[in-house]
Amino acid sequence: MHDHPQARAHSAPPHNSTMRHEHAIVHHRALDFWAARGAVVVIICLQFLVINNLSFGPRWLAPAIEAALLAPLSIATAWTQMQTQKAVDHEHWYAIGRFRVFIRRTALVMTGVISVMNCGSLILLVRALLEGHAGAGTTLLVDALNIWVTNVIVFALWFWSTDRGGPPTCGLVKRAHADFLFPQMTLPDRETREWLPGFVDYVFLAFTNATAFSPTDTLPLSQRAKLLMMAEAMISLLTIALVAARAVNILA
Repeated sequence: MHDHPQARAHSAPPHNSTMRHEHAIVHHRALDFWAARGAVVVIICLQFLVINNLSFGPRWLAPAIEAALLAPLSIATAWTQMQTQKAVDHEHWYAIGRFRVFIRRTALVMTGVISVMNCGSLILLVRALLEGHAGAGTTLLVDALNIWVTNVIVFALWFWSTDRGGPPTCGLVKRAHADFLFPQMTLPDRETREWLPGFVDYVFLAFTNATAFSPTDTLPLSQRAKLLMMAEAMISLLTIALVAARAVNILA
């Protein structure tokens, strides 16, 4: 006996609703995606504000590379956000998934470029300091602060891009695969059990790690999370203890 057409019509929406629910993170976390893009813009502006000559090649090279990666990344993000509103079957979600992979890979490459450029700036600044031609104490302090702020932002991007498989798969990966244990994940309430960290949570994590040089309220669970936090703390410690401290002595 065949199913009545109305019965099939009533049975279809729950399936589509389930798919929408599974992928809803792409739409509901839209602000986080754009906050991350805005963070890259802040980094680009900071790179132009470096006073001493602390860049590989021309001053505009690093910002140009980052902007060249940010443009297609932003377009792909906008396309994904629009398509999630129209997706109704697995074919649509498959196409969106391909773009989500592209977004993740491009974001990781861009974050890697920023990290290399910022570490290079710190190395050049330390070398100039040791050789005695790092400029005035004021400019040294400003550049050290610039590198430190960039370090916080770039590691917030690293944490956000790697935790739970990255934002393109956030919400689709089981909590057991999380790289960080946030306080909300330990609470017994149902709402907090379903809680997912946003970009601001990773900025706070990066800031506290860069100032305390150790985990505070959020604990690393995976080896890559521990290595990332160690790298950020080391860069922050070198910037504050060596460069900034020397700049204060010069001013004194």
